[in-house]
Parts: sequence; C-alpha cells; structure tokens
Amino acid sequence: MTTPAPALTEPPPPRLRLLIPLVVAIAFLMEQLDSTIITTAIPAMALSLGTTAVQLNLAVTAYVLTLAVCIPLSGWFADRFGARRIFILALALFTAGSALCGMADSFAVLVATRVLQGIGGAMMTPVGRLILLRSFPRSQLVRAMTYMLLPAILGPMIGPLLGGVLTTYASWRWIFYVNLPFGAAGILLALRFIADEGGNRSLGFDIPGFLLVGTGVGLLQIGMDVLGRPSPSLLAVAALFAAAVVLLVGFARYARHVAAPAVDLGLFRLPTFAIGTLAGGLCRVGMNGAPFLLPLMLQIGFGFSPVVSGALVLLGTAGGLVMRGVIGPLLRWCGFRTVLLGTAGLGSLVLAGFALLQPDTPRWLIGLHIALFGLIRATSFMTSNMLSYSDTPDAKLSQATSLFGAVQQLTVSFGVSLAAVLLGTVGGDRAALTPADFHAVFLLTALLPLLSLPGFLRLRGDDGAHVSGHRHGAGRTQQ
Repeated sequence: MTTPAPALTEPPPPRLRLLIPLVVAIAFLMEQLDSTIITTAIPAMALSLGTTAVQLNLAVTAYVLTLAVCIPLSGWFADRFGARRIFILALALFTAGSALCGMADSFAVLVATRVLQGIGGAMMTPVGRLILLRSFPRSQLVRAMTYMLLPAILGPMIGPLLGGVLTTYASWRWIFYVNLPFGAAGILLALRFIADEGGNRSLGFDIPGFLLVGTGVGLLQIGMDVLGRPSPSLLAVAALFAAAVVLLVGFARYARHVAAPAVDLGLFRLPTFAIGTLAGGLCRVGMNGAPFLLPLMLQIGFGFSPVVSGALVLLGTAGGLVMRGVIGPLLRWCGFRTVLLGTAGLGSLVLAGFALLQPDTPRWLIGLHIALFGLIRATSFMTSNMLSYSDTPDAKLSQATSLFGAVQQLTVSFGVSLAAVLLGTVGGDRAALTPADFHAVFLLTALLPLLSLPGFLRLRGDDGAHVSGHRHGAGRTQQ
C-alpha cells in the first residue's frame, strides 16, 4: 500500500500559491518545448553531425518513445521515494541530458542523450502534476493549474519558432543549452519551496505488468511514428498496432489479479476521470494536429516565409494567455459539463474554419482565427485536465497522474500522425501540396472533437463542482 500525503483543506501560504505552480511550470515548459523545438533544427543538425535529415528524425522518435514507455513508472517512483526527490532527480536528468545533447559530436551520442532527456521528461511532468495536486485543496485547483498547464499548451506552438531563431542566429546546440538555466532554477526552487513528504520504501514494483504496458504503449508510439511518415507501410503499422493491442489487453486481464498493478486501470471506474481522460483525449487528438498542419499550410500552401508563418502560429499563444483569465469564472458560471461540450463544438467549428482561409486572406484575420483556436484549445485541455482529477482519491493521485500522462502523450502523437497520414493521402503523389489539400485535412480533423460529445454528455451538472465552484439548481442535470 502507498502512503499518500494527507489531503489539504487549506491552501499553502500566499507566496507558495505562485511559487509551487511556477516550479512545476518550468518542468512542463522544458518538456513541451523539447518535443517540438528540434524539428526546425534537423537540417542544420544533420549537416553538422554528418548524417541525413531522415535518419536524424530518430532523435525526435527516441525522445517521444522514451516518454511514452517511462511515464507509467513515474507514479511508483514518487510513492516509493517521495515526489520531491523524484521531481528534483527528473529535473537533473533532463538538464544533464540537455547539456549532453548540445555537446553531442555524433548521431549515436545525440540519440543516446535524447533518451536520457526522455527519462527525465517522463518523470518531470506527471510527478510535477502530482506535487501540485497534493499542495492545493481541490477548491484552489483551477487557479493553480492555470499557471502549471499554460506552458504545456503553449510549448508546442512556441517550439518551432524558437528552434528556428536559435538555429539561424546562434547554433542548433542552443536549442538544448536553452534548457540549462531553466533546469537549474527549477532544481533550486524545488529544493527551497517544495515539501519533502518522504516515501514508502516497502512498496513493491510490478515488473511483469510494467513490461506488458510499457512494451504495448511503446509499440503504439512506434506505430504512430511510422504512420506519420511519407508512404508508410500499412502492413507494418497494422502489425505494430495489433501487437500493442494484444499486450495491452493482456495487461488489462493480468491487472485484475494483482493487488498493485503497474498501471491502475480501476481509475476508469471513476466517471469524471474516465470522461476527462478518454473523451477529453478524443478532443485532444483532433486539436493536436493543428500545430503540425498550420505552419505547413502557411508556408507550403500559402507561400509565406518561415518567419511570417511562425509569427502567425505564435498568435495561438495569445489565446492561451486570455484563457488564464477567463477559465475560473467560466467554470464557476457554467460547470465542467457545459464548458467541455461548448469547447468540443466550438473547437470543431474553428478547425473547419481553417478551410476557409486562403493565401489572399488578410493576415490579421488569419492571426485572429489562430488566436481564437488557441483560446478554445487551451480551455478544452485545461478543463478536461482538471475534471480528470476532480474526484480522484488522494491515495490514487500518483497512479492517476501516471495513467493520465501516458494517455495524454499518446493523444499528442496520434494527433500529429493522423494529420500527417491524412495529408499524405489527400496530397497523393503530387510534388507540391495545395491550399485545398490542407483544407480537406482540416475538415476531416474537425470531426474528431465531435466524437467526444457523447462522453461529455454523460457528465452531470454538478460533477466536479467542488473544483469548479459551480452551483446550479438542485445540483444535478436531468437526463
């Protein structure tokens, strides 16, 4: 059995209400930036390391694959050794990995150091989220999580532009060195302001379960990566997905007979966790393809320069910044059910709206549409995150952060891979993609958030009310 930290009924002292989320936000920002910042630097890195851009994609895959496989470990490590210790260790591993990536003098060394980064990143974000959940009472969770999750939402949109600027005006090595001051600051702040809750050294580890779920999730991630490549082998993708399903179904059967499985699937019996994680995940898949599609459409389809494209995409962060000020009042007024239904519907409309943009559309209008998408995307992601933890018992928080983190990582990968394969299918063998090709893919991805509506409709009007502060009528929505 784990020994969780006691549930909080009072918020931490005033300065810690900002400093604890700030420490966690630093970790989130580094992990999310590193998922995308390398993409624009790949050509320069390939030239410097004497390899090809295609081969160098393995450096991206190695990082993301390590995240997917190792995230399920994070909850056990936090319970076994203490969340603070593991969080600091994860920051140290990630920062050291970043420094070594920047110093890499060969392709093999770069891939190995990206794996080290991935191990740190896999523990940083779930354990950071766990620290936040244990540091604040649920009634204060909305305010705390707006500080923490904003970097996670904005990082993928900032990463490609920042990577391009650093590569152009400094060196590709600086896309890794930029993490060093953030990592050092995070470690120092964590040592100073995060409480050491200890751990349960007698806690055993489910090795067979981890091998089943880790290998299954890893094969899913590899299958998505192959699916997103040009002219993927459908036979290979089908084989990878089939093997992943067999392993994950095998784990689900195995976990029924184990007292403390590597991943606690029993969490899905909590309606708010299941809906926030699974229905919210479907919504994420559709919206996670847009940060991949937008720069390509603006540059290839519209003929904009990388700088103009990056600046326009960056406006999506403006919508995320606006979200921080409106999410609390919005949840108090409407509740989780209404907000999630609304953002799924509006998200679908805004994704479809990208199909109306043309090369001669005024740039201010393109930027406004991207900012609106950023606002809806950030609100949707933030709300489903908070819903997932709203009713999770304190004793299950470490397992919940691991399971939610693994699903979240897969939704990012699947969103990008699906967008890539749709673009390849629509574009066919033509050398140059047209605006119409991108428009078709945006219309197809716009259908995905609608698939989450049946799940969100299962919510009651008062679900998560102790987190959102929403009070409406007698407290339950009539079905």
